Amino acid sequence: MSTQPSFADNPSNESRDPAYFGYYAMLQHQQNMLQDTVRTSTYRNAILLNTECFEDKLVMDVGAGSGILSYFAVQAGAKKVYAVEASDMALKMKKLVNAASLPNAKNDFLKDRVEVIQAKIEDPSVKAPKVDTIISEPIGVLLVHERMIESFIYARDTFLKPGGHLFPNKGTMYLAPFTDALLFTETMGKARFWEQTSFHGVDLSPLYPDAKAEMFGMPVVGHFDPKSLLATPTPDVDGYEMDFGTITMKALRDFVVPISWKAQYTGLMHGVAGWFDLLFSGNHDSEASQPIEMSTGPSAEKTHWQQVRFMFREPLAVNAGQVIRGWMHCVVNDMRSYTVDIEVIAGQYGELSDPSQPFEPLLEQQAKGQGHGRTSEPAKIEEIEEDEEEEEEDDLQFSRRRGRWELHEQSYNYSYTGSSNDMLTKPEHLCMYEPENVDDAYGGITYTV
Repeated sequence: MSTQPSFADNPSNESRDPAYFGYYAMLQHQQNMLQDTVRTSTYRNAILLNTECFEDKLVMDVGAGSGILSYFAVQAGAKKVYAVEASDMALKMKKLVNAASLPNAKNDFLKDRVEVIQAKIEDPSVKAPKVDTIISEPIGVLLVHERMIESFIYARDTFLKPGGHLFPNKGTMYLAPFTDALLFTETMGKARFWEQTSFHGVDLSPLYPDAKAEMFGMPVVGHFDPKSLLATPTPDVDGYEMDFGTITMKALRDFVVPISWKAQYTGLMHGVAGWFDLLFSGNHDSEASQPIEMSTGPSAEKTHWQQVRFMFREPLAVNAGQVIRGWMHCVVNDMRSYTVDIEVIAGQYGELSDPSQPFEPLLEQQAKGQGHGRTSEPAKIEEIEEDEEEEEEDDLQFSRRRGRWELHEQSYNYSYTGSSNDMLTKPEHLCMYEPENVDDAYGGITYTV
């Protein structure tokens, strides 16, 4: 039987480190992040509008990359910045910082203000004092991909003075049901290649179930039309909040996000979409503090994080006014990411599964059945009849979907451009149907007069 990954108690990223740090050692990838105007300007505003957290302070930049946050901290008056970067990008940073000591250097404000430390923050060789403020950009797709928040938390526990400040100090994850018939059709089209029974004389069809499982098991990263959401999460109510000042390693490595939506439209739910917001609160104890927020949602200005969608292999029909319940269970894996299980039920009937219990994907169930001894025929018939009764009862009362995705096994979809023609798009163009009378929509039944 397949079980939930066991990395939560003793997780390791070591096997992925060479590729991971090799990627971030390239100026090309640093440039991609620097040119994310929303990301860079948000961090700059958060730092320069809250100078009391930086002026004459000791600051640490965790996973410093190009060093841009360290340079912003110096601009905000930091006494000294300890820029910790494990990749060879640290060598590029040193080159830029050392150039500040040359005659007529344009970056002379950095002279003797930034100390670059090439190491993972968890490395015992890191020699740095306790600091007043820690800055970092430890964020990945759906907030947690790449597992850099763990390093941020380690730095907090190891190097931050009591009462010190974190930038950012909070992240909030949002989930919503979406419909996208085109994306579903494109994904099915990729899988159906393997349905061919005579590809140059070879029958590929035995691999079709595996291909479908693989295609639909890949989270889809990219921007999408916010109008494709069947329900819109409400800030401060529907978000899953991670307070970086208090969250523990254990809570970060294994967590469950509860799901509760009320469908605003009748349509087909093709899966669950996700994104996040960041908060930079500054100094909680100061009236001069200027909190800065950043959203990566589908209605916000685009960022390099984009959004992510988890597609069901079979769409779920929902009615306007119907309640959709469920959960998303995230557990760290050894690929610097998470294994994600999602279960939803449309309607008021039926009990949700326990997310802590092992989940056996359909293909593994089938393989297990083929590889073991056969059940006696009478017992088998009786089990089938019982299963059919249970399924019939389930079909009458509620509809359930459950699946597993590996957050690091991403596919990409860039079909949505957000053009000016979007203003002309109506719900029915996306196969979403509004109730005749919104106030009367309840439990999937709409009354008309």
